[in-house]
Amino acid sequence: ALEHVRILSANDRERRLAFVRERALRDEVSFLKEARQEGRQEGQHQGIEGTLRKQIALKFGELPVWADDRLTQASDAQLDIWVMRILTAESLEGLLAD
Repeated sequence: ALEHVRILSANDRERRLAFVRERALRDEVSFLKEARQEGRQEGQHQGIEGTLRKQIALKFGELPVWADDRLTQASDAQLDIWVMRILTAESLEGLLAD
């Protein structure tokens, strides 16, 4: 292995190729890590949204189209607010108010 390192370090072209390969591998690992994180966040969002939909259906009945649209377009922060508000909301309109 040491001899291979000596040969690579003596050849500029091989050294540059090794550097490019190493950088490409690091970039790929970084890309995959970001993709996994995005997937986890998306899954968490969908899970919270799905649970909130079930809670709304149990408390207020079938979800009207306007409420379905609000839930579909909600941010993570908005879903968190509604998750806390579901316990005290007296109406669907009151729950999903801004």
